[in-house]
Amino acid sequence: MAGATSPVRATVAIAFVQGMLAGLGRAGRDSAPLLERAHIAGRLLSDPQARVPIDRYAELYNLINRELDDEGFGLFSLPIRSGAFEFLCRSVITAPTLAQAIERSARFLRLVLPDLAVRLDCNPEQACLCITELRPLAIGRVFAFEWLLRLLHGLFSWLVGRSIVLDAVAFPYPRPEHADDYVLIYTAQSTFDARELGALFAANLLELPIRRDEAALQAFLDGAPGKLTTLYRRDREMVQRVRNALRDSLPAAASLADIARSLHLSPRTLHRRLEEEGSSFQAIKDALRRDLAINRLAKTRQGLAQIAADLGFADSAAFYRAFLRWTGMAPAHYRRRMQATPEGVKP
Repeated sequence: MAGATSPVRATVAIAFVQGMLAGLGRAGRDSAPLLERAHIAGRLLSDPQARVPIDRYAELYNLINRELDDEGFGLFSLPIRSGAFEFLCRSVITAPTLAQAIERSARFLRLVLPDLAVRLDCNPEQACLCITELRPLAIGRVFAFEWLLRLLHGLFSWLVGRSIVLDAVAFPYPRPEHADDYVLIYTAQSTFDARELGALFAANLLELPIRRDEAALQAFLDGAPGKLTTLYRRDREMVQRVRNALRDSLPAAASLADIARSLHLSPRTLHRRLEEEGSSFQAIKDALRRDLAINRLAKTRQGLAQIAADLGFADSAAFYRAFLRWTGMAPAHYRRRMQATPEGVKP
């Protein structure tokens, strides 16, 4: 496959960028300089189907925090001053178990985030990390819940040295247009219009010991908290291994059995491992093809037939239908929009 050795960056929906920027507008700040520094084209904000490389998203995350001196992006009734995340980490790293780390986190957030309450509910089989809205969020409500769940989930997974698989998450708002991204960020088992946010996971995980120390924390804080936004592509080992194997197999349209064989696993074991990590073979395949397609359309002049062939589609029509399903627009239309980005189009 042409260009197979070039790295392909994972992407996130533009809705996440719009959510991060909502507080800047309320503060009367111009978002353009920050977008420019993060190398994100401002015109993408008006395109609901646009996607942004995740490393640029993480950079913008930290830029906004520093600009506002607010790790809550200006979305809440009180600012969460810079350094709060570091002190949250320091308050939980000495906890003996995950359960106690979660309880400490809830108490810490009660001091700095009066708009949302975090609590842990559990029974012998299942635990639930609950996030409740105490004060109406005037702006960025969807992003506020997305952000806090991802922040806590990433932190807790790091503390115990393994991914905490979310069995299901109920979100307290209607299904957003970018909900397909939730498969890789949270879980494929997402529901909406709940009374409060509830993230379910196995109760026995609460007994996991905290495995990080001060030295590990210093490295973790480098680039945090924005760095946490990138973890959903890296903190699930089997998801990443399957993604890499699928990419290496292109342009062949590898099946689950093919990839299982290359990883020296049975198809049943691979399916189970992906399910345990909150994903599926088809979801990973779709996300990889989407990211590769966006990269090709934005940066090359390759014909659609060639891109379709390189990505393992039977023909251009199949690629067209898939791309329309992923982005809501035709590949040619998407290319015209993306070619105006600062990076331009490379031959």
